[in-house]
Amino acid sequence: MYERFIDHIEKEHLLAPGQTVLLAVSGGRDSVTLCHLVAKAGYRFAIAHCNFHLRPCDCDRDEAFVRRLADCYGVAMHVAEFDTVSYATSHGISIEEAARNQRYGFFEEVRAKEGYACIATAHHRDDSIETFFINLLRGTGIAGLKGIPPRNGHVVRPMLPFGRDEIDRYVEEHNLEYVDDYTNAQPLYMRNRIRLQLLPLLRQLQPSFDSIMQDNLSHFSDASRVYSAAVESVRSQLVVARGDGFSIDIEQLRTLEPIATYLFELIRPFGFGAATAEQILSCLDGQSGKVFNSSTHSIVLDRGQLLITPRVSKEVAEYDIDILKIADSANESHEGLPDGIAWRIDDVDAVDTIRLERNEAWFDADRLRFPLKLRHWRSGDRFAPFGMQGSRLVSDLFSDQKLSLIEKDRVWILCDSADEILWVAGLRASRIAPVTKDTRRIMKWKITKL
Repeated sequence: MYERFIDHIEKEHLLAPGQTVLLAVSGGRDSVTLCHLVAKAGYRFAIAHCNFHLRPCDCDRDEAFVRRLADCYGVAMHVAEFDTVSYATSHGISIEEAARNQRYGFFEEVRAKEGYACIATAHHRDDSIETFFINLLRGTGIAGLKGIPPRNGHVVRPMLPFGRDEIDRYVEEHNLEYVDDYTNAQPLYMRNRIRLQLLPLLRQLQPSFDSIMQDNLSHFSDASRVYSAAVESVRSQLVVARGDGFSIDIEQLRTLEPIATYLFELIRPFGFGAATAEQILSCLDGQSGKVFNSSTHSIVLDRGQLLITPRVSKEVAEYDIDILKIADSANESHEGLPDGIAWRIDDVDAVDTIRLERNEAWFDADRLRFPLKLRHWRSGDRFAPFGMQGSRLVSDLFSDQKLSLIEKDRVWILCDSADEILWVAGLRASRIAPVTKDTRRIMKWKITKL
């Protein structure tokens, strides 16, 4: 097993002599074996352990065991304690996902802070097979069928070639001490049910199941590389950067076959699944303005384009700007304002000519009604555009500018204390408090991005 361990590391270029690796150690058989093999190979290492407080008393027992293990090897020990149940509840995710997020977040934080070359976990062949079936049952693209990769960023898996039975024999042969997690023997989570119920049945049906699955995972990994290369070639042509987001031309998208598969792969990096791809395809004809949201991004069908942008928070509070709080009127004030917006007040004597850009607006500071307010636009908003008679809807201005729904949601509105609109930021100022020959102080607003 040791020779195959070294061969796997060298073949996949996982570890290098002279570097220090951070080992993720729970105290179970797998991670104890990883420690033994890494130490035997002569690599420098440190240990990281997470106490999730999910099993009363046992979690503290595990932590104490791993601390003793680190002392035995004479290596540095890093420990983090988490309230995983509260984290899962507050984030609306499963205990499994919460523990995974906390674990890898902690490992990466330690790696970066201490300068470790990489993070080594004790994932093995059975874990990879279990991951294959988890992804298969949840629904996945071909990338989800290749199991666990040997390397993912700074995370490496030196024990992937070995099955659980091999690890058990190694532990017995070398008389290694370890701690057992009793929940591994309970069908509480999907992974446990696959491990305890599905895989034994498959091994009974096919005695060569493990070796066959290892070959299958290798084939799927090769196929995934070919598939990914094809998708990336299409992505480079269709997914075009646009502001802080991207766009996909629908007519070009229609030329792809199979269109649903390509669309799924194009939008998957933005948090969308295959079901959303199908929904988008069903709306391509005649539903401009339709919006689809993932946890991180929005997609809008807009005039022959799919516009993909980071989601706009609707929980942004209104920003108040009170002139009475200004200590030095000549200084810009950015504090408390959204990124990209700034203002200042200047005496008229400091102004030679007024040459405003589209992203600027000037007002007579002494005629404004404070405090001012900065907010997003609302349906029904009207304003009195500078240089025009009467008023008009802000939504009509948006239509003239051909803004998409997402772009509209990103526009800031500057109002006075009576909620009269002074400026549709970056687009049009109102005729309220204009700068005239009698103006003594000018309040200047500028926006650097919508």
